[in-house]
Amino acid sequence: MSSTLLERLKSLHPQSIDLSLGRIETLLHRLGDPQDHLPPVVHVAGTNGKGSTLAFVRAIAEALSERVHVYTSPHLVDFHERIVLAGPHGAAPISEARLVDCLERTEAANAGALITLFEITTAAAFLAFSEAPGDLLLLETGLGGRLDATNMVKKPALTIITPVAIDHVSFLGDTIALIAGEKAGIMKPGVPCVVGRQEPEALEVIEARAAEIGAPLHVAGRDFDTFEQQGRLVFQTTSRLVDLPLPRLAGRHQIDNAGMAIAAASVVFGDALTQSALEEGLTNAHWPARLERLAVGALHAYASEGTEIWLDGGHNEAGGKVVANTLAELDERVPRPVHVIWGMMETKDAERFIAPFKGLVERVYTVPIPGEPNAFGAGALAEVAQAAGFNAVPASSVQEALLRSASGEEPARVLICGSLYLAGHVLRLHSGR
Repeated sequence: MSSTLLERLKSLHPQSIDLSLGRIETLLHRLGDPQDHLPPVVHVAGTNGKGSTLAFVRAIAEALSERVHVYTSPHLVDFHERIVLAGPHGAAPISEARLVDCLERTEAANAGALITLFEITTAAAFLAFSEAPGDLLLLETGLGGRLDATNMVKKPALTIITPVAIDHVSFLGDTIALIAGEKAGIMKPGVPCVVGRQEPEALEVIEARAAEIGAPLHVAGRDFDTFEQQGRLVFQTTSRLVDLPLPRLAGRHQIDNAGMAIAAASVVFGDALTQSALEEGLTNAHWPARLERLAVGALHAYASEGTEIWLDGGHNEAGGKVVANTLAELDERVPRPVHVIWGMMETKDAERFIAPFKGLVERVYTVPIPGEPNAFGAGALAEVAQAAGFNAVPASSVQEALLRSASGEEPARVLICGSLYLAGHVLRLHSGR
């Protein structure tokens, strides 16, 4: 897409961010309120697991031959990834011509008013979704929920609240309860809500809001449960038990994400949901940079033969914990030296993110994130890791970090992590771009 168009849209950004629905409400009205002309919507908020949960829902829906639109953020490699349109040959990222057309029409309707890039992109996405045939729209919040631009959808078919954790404290609050209150803002009267496993204080807030507005809840650990048993995934409610293959996505936390997706699909599709669609959905779901083991590609040229390269975009304490737990399980099954290549945005709590890796990681290589002025410098991030007791050294790039990692006696298990922006950079490098 034209970088000039993107830069022009970014220049409309208000100087101080205030989460508000006023700007996008005005813009959408000028566009003819496309948010009121969408296929049934599944709206998801939460701190971690939103994208993975939607990836499972999408794969299950497509196994039922449903035409599915998807809206997620941020993108990893191409801006077009944010808007996925259903089509006659399956869903695909919006075309260049369609994206530019929708953004230019949205820009014209906005008439130079102050607006955030996410708000104007969301308005353009609603326009694209309203004009393309589809059976279902999977809609991910950008930040929070109550005042998120995606919350202009008045009557979704279903809402989902994935686990709530501390993140974006300057916008959402510095306690689990305050953040849960913002996420719970996507619930609507009479609209069922699937709730993932929560801290008690988060669940209390969500349940209170649901009772206040009359939103039926389906709560993990109470109304349904998901667990691994003898190498299979078991989904259980008071009335049924479903035996399924383990998810394609790696990590024990993906069992919980798959459980939310199965609960969501059960509400949306009812009796039309089949065992085969669930099986196909769990084994076909794809969500890049979430504990993804990279197939052989350009980055392996910098690593010793036999090195495993894993990539994850998690960037908060809860994300660090689930990734560290999965690495520990891998190490129990197939022991290897574990090296971490770590880059992070300065707005994130670096110390809390890296702490769960203590005792598991042999070496940490810190790297800058190219093109991101608000990222930690490699030296500053190395100091954070050293202060936390890690053997950490700065490197100028991911490639240099891989070369240094390759100097060991045996091939390592290398995890590149800390930021979705870093993950996008790595995917571009790995594809040779």
